[in-house]
Amino acid sequence: MVDRKARILRGVTECVTEDELDSLLLSKDTPKAYVGFEPSGLLHAGSLVPMLKCRDLIDSGFQVTILLADWHGYINDKLGGDWENLKAGVEYQRQMFSVFCPGIQLKTASELVKGEGYWEMVLRVSKVSSLKRMRRALSIMGRGEEDGDKDMSKFFYPAMQATDIYALDVDLALGGMDQRHAHMLARDAADKLKLSKPIALHTPLLGSLSGPGRMDTDGKMSKSKPSGALLVHDNKKTLMKKISKAYCPLEREANPILDLWEYLLDPALGNIVIERPEKFGGNLDFDSYKDLETAYLSGSLHPLDLKNGTASAFYDVVLPMQEACETDSGPYEILSSALN
Repeated sequence: MVDRKARILRGVTECVTEDELDSLLLSKDTPKAYVGFEPSGLLHAGSLVPMLKCRDLIDSGFQVTILLADWHGYINDKLGGDWENLKAGVEYQRQMFSVFCPGIQLKTASELVKGEGYWEMVLRVSKVSSLKRMRRALSIMGRGEEDGDKDMSKFFYPAMQATDIYALDVDLALGGMDQRHAHMLARDAADKLKLSKPIALHTPLLGSLSGPGRMDTDGKMSKSKPSGALLVHDNKKTLMKKISKAYCPLEREANPILDLWEYLLDPALGNIVIERPEKFGGNLDFDSYKDLETAYLSGSLHPLDLKNGTASAFYDVVLPMQEACETDSGPYEILSSALN
């Protein structure tokens, strides 16, 4: 159980709670987990961090469902709140997630909300939750508390996210740290409704390339700020250009380049190679992320070499998704048209 648990907790920011995780791993050979994604646009590096944890969960014996949250995207005004655009976003995500994380199960919110008792449970969750609690939880949508005053449907969102967990009958809810409010709401409501309480597993948020703010949700990598985000469809030249301008101080805290290596590139690739031309000494190999970090902070690894190596490594991670789009470009092209 130690190896299984260590794999699940590798690179996570928080597990609520580890004792409950221990009990789950002892009692179930095939527990259930889920993570939800709104259809909103092209995927970026930050999207891949929780997806990478899905791989760990599958390798640890979990059945993992990704909820393609079209209704949630509609409430959150994603893709203009247009249902044709949202459907395009769902099909794009279906293709990309299947390539990046083989073995996942996919379900749309449109399918889930048709289940018997779904909307009844939304009301039950709302009944045991205060308006103040719902206001605080609007941050899971990237929204301020005042946004609910303009559009009351947004207050349904947190209750729906809690209900998703119960409707999917999962043991563990996965998400970035920005989803913590929703998971805590689901745990609290489960207690009051005498339902099984989900374990909450939270991955770190990648900081914007423009920095700083690794753990600050306001400073997280976002496709709404293109210069600060690495899109999974960026070619190698574009990646080199973006990363060459990235904030990369000679310190660990709030360093988006080292974040990429610790939370995505090293665990995704399983090895660390910093590519360099032969005239500058050739490639550098590191046995672990900590060795890479030590070399950079000590000054023995030049910032330019680190940045160039980061661009090459990220390109290797996303290449299968780019190749999938070349083989079947339909979902990507339809969504791209909707975004323009």
